[in-house]
Amino acid sequence: MKILKIDPRNPSEKVLREAADAINSGKLVVYPTETVYGLGADATSDETVRKVFAVKGRDSKNPTSIAVSSHEMLQKFAEVPPPAERLIKKFFPGPLTLVLHAKPGVSKLLISQDGKIGIRFPSSPVAIGLVDFSGRPITSTSANISGRPSPATAEEAVAQLGKSVDLVLDAGKCEVGVPSTVVDATSRSPRILREGAIKEKEITDAFAKP
Repeated sequence: MKILKIDPRNPSEKVLREAADAINSGKLVVYPTETVYGLGADATSDETVRKVFAVKGRDSKNPTSIAVSSHEMLQKFAEVPPPAERLIKKFFPGPLTLVLHAKPGVSKLLISQDGKIGIRFPSSPVAIGLVDFSGRPITSTSANISGRPSPATAEEAVAQLGKSVDLVLDAGKCEVGVPSTVVDATSRSPRILREGAIKEKEITDAFAKP
Protein backbone atom coordinates (compact mmCIF):
# COMPACT_ATOMS: atom_id res chain seq x y z
CA MET A 1 0.00 0.00 0.00
CA LYS A 2 1.25 3.45 -0.96
CA ILE A 3 0.08 6.69 0.67
CA LEU A 4 0.37 9.98 -1.21
CA LYS A 5 -0.39 13.39 0.28
CA ILE A 6 -2.54 15.61 -1.93
CA ASP A 7 -3.90 19.14 -1.64
CA PRO A 8 -7.72 18.90 -1.40
CA ARG A 9 -8.30 22.22 -3.18
CA ASN A 10 -5.42 22.29 -5.65
CA PRO A 11 -4.48 18.65 -6.25
CA SER A 12 -1.22 17.73 -7.98
CA GLU A 13 -1.74 16.57 -11.55
CA LYS A 14 1.18 14.18 -11.14
CA VAL A 15 -0.40 12.51 -8.12
CA LEU A 16 -3.80 12.34 -9.81
CA ARG A 17 -2.26 10.72 -12.88
CA GLU A 18 -0.52 8.12 -10.74
CA ALA A 19 -3.79 7.32 -8.97
CA ALA A 20 -5.69 7.19 -12.27
CA ASP A 21 -3.07 4.82 -13.70
CA ALA A 22 -3.63 2.60 -10.67
CA ILE A 23 -7.39 2.63 -11.26
CA ASN A 24 -6.95 1.80 -14.93
CA SER A 25 -4.63 -1.11 -14.12
CA GLY A 26 -7.23 -2.75 -11.91
CA LYS A 27 -6.05 -1.51 -8.52
CA LEU A 28 -8.00 -0.09 -5.59
CA VAL A 29 -7.54 3.55 -4.57
CA VAL A 30 -8.79 5.29 -1.44
CA TYR A 31 -9.63 8.89 -2.31
CA PRO A 32 -11.23 11.89 -0.58
CA THR A 33 -14.56 13.43 -1.45
CA GLU A 34 -16.28 16.38 0.20
CA THR A 35 -18.27 13.92 2.34
CA VAL A 36 -16.10 10.92 3.35
CA TYR A 37 -13.24 8.91 1.87
CA GLY A 38 -14.25 6.63 -0.99
CA LEU A 39 -12.95 3.33 -2.31
CA GLY A 40 -12.28 3.74 -6.01
CA ALA A 41 -11.98 1.13 -8.74
CA ASP A 42 -12.72 0.94 -12.45
CA ALA A 43 -16.53 0.89 -12.54
CA THR A 44 -16.53 -0.69 -16.00
CA SER A 45 -14.65 -3.81 -14.87
CA ASP A 46 -16.39 -6.76 -13.21
CA GLU A 47 -13.05 -7.98 -11.87
CA THR A 48 -12.15 -4.80 -10.01
CA VAL A 49 -15.70 -4.26 -8.76
CA ARG A 50 -15.58 -7.75 -7.24
CA LYS A 51 -12.42 -6.66 -5.40
CA VAL A 52 -14.33 -3.73 -3.91
CA PHE A 53 -17.06 -6.00 -2.55
CA ALA A 54 -14.49 -8.44 -1.19
CA VAL A 55 -12.41 -5.77 0.56
CA LYS A 56 -15.47 -4.15 2.15
CA GLY A 57 -17.10 -7.46 3.06
CA ARG A 58 -20.17 -6.18 1.25
CA ASP A 59 -22.93 -8.37 -0.15
CA SER A 60 -22.60 -8.38 -3.94
CA LYS A 61 -26.39 -8.13 -4.13
CA ASN A 62 -26.08 -4.62 -2.66
CA PRO A 63 -24.54 -2.55 -5.49
CA THR A 64 -22.34 0.46 -4.80
CA SER A 65 -22.67 3.82 -6.51
CA ILE A 66 -20.32 5.34 -9.07
CA ALA A 67 -18.66 8.73 -9.34
CA VAL A 68 -18.67 10.84 -12.51
CA SER A 69 -16.96 14.14 -13.26
CA SER A 70 -19.45 15.87 -15.56
CA HIS A 71 -23.10 16.04 -16.54
CA GLU A 72 -22.14 14.52 -19.88
CA MET A 73 -20.64 11.48 -18.19
CA LEU A 74 -23.71 11.14 -15.98
CA GLN A 75 -26.00 11.12 -19.01
CA LYS A 76 -23.79 8.53 -20.69
CA PHE A 77 -24.41 5.98 -17.93
CA ALA A 78 -27.93 6.81 -16.72
CA GLU A 79 -31.31 8.02 -17.89
CA VAL A 80 -32.07 11.44 -16.42
CA PRO A 81 -35.80 12.20 -16.05
CA PRO A 82 -37.11 15.74 -15.34
CA PRO A 83 -37.35 15.26 -11.54
CA ALA A 84 -33.71 14.27 -11.46
CA GLU A 85 -32.80 17.31 -13.55
CA ARG A 86 -34.14 19.59 -10.83
CA LEU A 87 -31.96 17.93 -8.20
CA ILE A 88 -28.95 17.94 -10.51
CA LYS A 89 -29.35 21.66 -11.18
CA LYS A 90 -29.49 22.46 -7.46
CA PHE A 91 -27.10 19.97 -5.87
CA PHE A 92 -24.56 18.74 -8.47
CA PRO A 93 -21.67 18.75 -8.03
CA GLY A 94 -22.14 18.05 -4.35
CA PRO A 95 -23.00 15.55 -1.59
CA LEU A 96 -25.94 13.87 -3.35
CA THR A 97 -26.25 10.36 -4.81
CA LEU A 98 -29.04 9.92 -7.35
CA VAL A 99 -30.52 6.51 -8.07
CA LEU A 100 -31.42 6.40 -11.77
CA HIS A 101 -32.16 3.86 -14.48
CA ALA A 102 -28.80 2.60 -15.76
CA LYS A 103 -27.56 2.64 -19.31
CA PRO A 104 -25.04 0.05 -20.57
CA GLY A 105 -21.35 0.63 -19.94
CA VAL A 106 -20.64 -0.08 -16.29
CA SER A 107 -20.14 -3.41 -14.55
CA LYS A 108 -23.39 -5.34 -14.18
CA LEU A 109 -22.43 -5.79 -10.52
CA LEU A 110 -23.18 -2.09 -9.95
CA ILE A 111 -26.70 -2.30 -11.34
CA SER A 112 -29.61 -3.45 -9.17
CA GLN A 113 -32.03 -6.14 -10.21
CA ASP A 114 -34.54 -3.49 -11.24
CA GLY A 115 -31.99 -1.85 -13.53
CA LYS A 116 -31.01 1.12 -11.34
CA ILE A 117 -27.65 2.60 -10.46
CA GLY A 118 -26.47 5.16 -7.89
CA ILE A 119 -24.47 8.07 -9.31
CA ARG A 120 -22.44 10.77 -7.56
CA PHE A 121 -20.97 13.94 -9.06
CA PRO A 122 -18.75 15.00 -6.15
CA SER A 123 -17.55 18.56 -5.69
CA SER A 124 -14.12 17.51 -4.40
CA PRO A 125 -11.39 18.58 -6.87
CA VAL A 126 -9.46 15.41 -6.02
CA ALA A 127 -12.40 13.11 -6.78
CA ILE A 128 -13.27 14.99 -9.98
CA GLY A 129 -9.64 14.93 -11.11
CA LEU A 130 -9.31 11.21 -10.39
CA VAL A 131 -12.34 10.44 -12.58
CA ASP A 132 -11.16 12.83 -15.30
CA PHE A 133 -7.67 11.35 -15.51
CA SER A 134 -9.07 7.82 -15.35
CA GLY A 135 -11.31 8.62 -18.29
CA ARG A 136 -14.11 6.47 -16.86
CA PRO A 137 -16.47 6.33 -13.89
CA ILE A 138 -15.10 4.88 -10.68
CA THR A 139 -16.78 3.22 -7.72
CA SER A 140 -18.01 5.64 -5.09
CA THR A 141 -18.55 3.59 -1.97
CA SER A 142 -17.16 4.65 1.40
CA ALA A 143 -13.69 3.31 2.22
CA ASN A 144 -14.80 1.20 5.17
CA ILE A 145 -15.74 -2.31 6.17
CA SER A 146 -19.49 -2.69 5.64
CA GLY A 147 -21.39 -1.85 8.78
CA ARG A 148 -18.58 0.22 10.28
CA PRO A 149 -18.32 4.04 10.36
CA SER A 150 -17.53 5.87 7.14
CA PRO A 151 -14.03 7.39 7.34
CA ALA A 152 -13.57 11.17 7.32
CA THR A 153 -9.76 10.85 7.23
CA ALA A 154 -7.28 8.72 5.35
CA GLU A 155 -6.04 7.30 8.65
CA GLU A 156 -9.52 6.04 9.49
CA ALA A 157 -9.79 4.39 6.07
CA VAL A 158 -6.40 2.70 6.40
CA ALA A 159 -7.26 1.49 9.91
CA GLN A 160 -10.22 -0.41 8.45
CA LEU A 161 -8.98 -1.51 5.03
CA GLY A 162 -5.24 -1.74 5.66
CA LYS A 163 -3.09 -3.35 3.00
CA SER A 164 -6.08 -4.62 1.02
CA VAL A 165 -5.94 -1.38 -1.00
CA ASP A 166 -3.12 -0.36 -3.32
CA LEU A 167 -2.99 3.42 -3.04
CA VAL A 168 -4.32 6.06 -0.62
CA LEU A 169 -4.71 9.74 -1.48
CA ASP A 170 -4.47 11.61 1.81
CA ALA A 171 -6.04 15.07 1.67
CA GLY A 172 -6.65 15.48 5.37
CA LYS A 173 -10.11 15.55 6.95
CA CYS A 174 -13.11 15.65 4.63
CA GLU A 175 -15.01 18.92 4.69
CA VAL A 176 -18.48 17.47 5.37
CA GLY A 177 -17.59 14.29 7.24
CA VAL A 178 -20.88 12.42 6.71
CA PRO A 179 -22.03 10.37 3.69
CA SER A 180 -24.03 11.78 0.80
CA THR A 181 -27.81 11.86 0.77
CA VAL A 182 -29.28 9.16 -1.49
CA VAL A 183 -32.41 9.89 -3.51
CA ASP A 184 -34.26 7.59 -5.90
CA ALA A 185 -35.20 9.95 -8.73
CA THR A 186 -36.67 7.41 -11.14
CA SER A 187 -40.29 8.42 -10.47
CA ARG A 188 -42.22 11.71 -10.54
CA SER A 189 -41.91 11.91 -6.75
CA PRO A 190 -38.25 11.36 -5.78
CA ARG A 191 -37.80 9.28 -2.63
CA ILE A 192 -35.06 9.77 -0.03
CA LEU A 193 -33.36 6.45 0.67
CA ARG A 194 -30.74 7.84 3.05
CA GLU A 195 -30.52 11.28 4.59
CA GLY A 196 -26.95 12.49 4.78
CA ALA A 197 -25.18 15.76 4.09
CA ILE A 198 -28.26 17.21 2.37
CA LYS A 199 -31.32 17.26 4.60
CA GLU A 200 -34.81 16.11 3.66
CA LYS A 201 -36.20 19.66 3.75
CA GLU A 202 -33.61 20.78 1.21
CA ILE A 203 -34.71 18.02 -1.13
CA THR A 204 -38.40 18.77 -0.74
CA ASP A 205 -37.77 22.53 -1.11
CA ALA A 206 -36.12 21.81 -4.46
CA PHE A 207 -39.51 20.54 -5.65
CA ALA A 208 -41.61 23.28 -4.06
CA LYS A 209 -43.54 25.47 -6.46
CA PRO A 210 -41.82 28.79 -7.24
